[in-house]
Amino acid sequence: MAKNDGYTLETARRNMVEFQLERRGIRDQLTLAAMRKVPRHDFVPDNERAYAYDDRPLPIGAGQTISQPYMVAMMTEALKLCGGEKVLEIGTGSGYAAAVLDEIAGTVISIERVKSLADHARANLQRSGHGQVRVICADGTKGLPDEAPFDGIVVTAGGPRVPDALKRQLKIGGRLVIPVGAFAPLQSLMRVMRTGDNDYATENLGGVLFVPLIGEEGWGDERGSELPTHASVDHDSQQMEPPSLAGAYKNED
Repeated sequence: MAKNDGYTLETARRNMVEFQLERRGIRDQLTLAAMRKVPRHDFVPDNERAYAYDDRPLPIGAGQTISQPYMVAMMTEALKLCGGEKVLEIGTGSGYAAAVLDEIAGTVISIERVKSLADHARANLQRSGHGQVRVICADGTKGLPDEAPFDGIVVTAGGPRVPDALKRQLKIGGRLVIPVGAFAPLQSLMRVMRTGDNDYATENLGGVLFVPLIGEEGWGDERGSELPTHASVDHDSQQMEPPSLAGAYKNED
């Protein structure tokens, strides 16, 4: 679809929130405010900038993607943050989801296993005004025990199961949101709440497609290469499909 010069990136971001998020059922006001504020176009490669607010994932290099905006909002809302919490993200990618979390939480730490992505995410976060987010290059499936416990943990890649290490790093009452499954044909987005020292309650939030979670408590590199290289929601599970806004934006310097 041809670009429409009548649109600016600011207009595109407002439309994204209205059509892709609110009309699909995102209701949490903190999440919506964060999505309105964070400039997604600052977290994508220059050649994808005009499509930053499209209803789809976009490539960011190293075989990874920036997730579909709805997926970022859905996972953020699923954490049920009230503001000021300590949150751990597994899979920094471009840094966009960490920036959204940073608008709500008090402390955000993000782990990325690919050094080039971690370095680029730090630069993106600094440029967008979210330089206080700590980005660590490590195996995210192990979490960060020295910084635990966390009010929320969000994993932006799909694993074969919920890593025990991450569950143990939740505060009682804390929530872990993670895609689980072997892409046959969809993974399930799971929310795990710690209800006691050794007790957890688990909910299935619906079908999703995510890049593989690589690490000691995830997929191995060989198995992970067989899984999808994008992150999106299964629209069949949604009650409303918003109108496409693909390609309707121009760069605004």
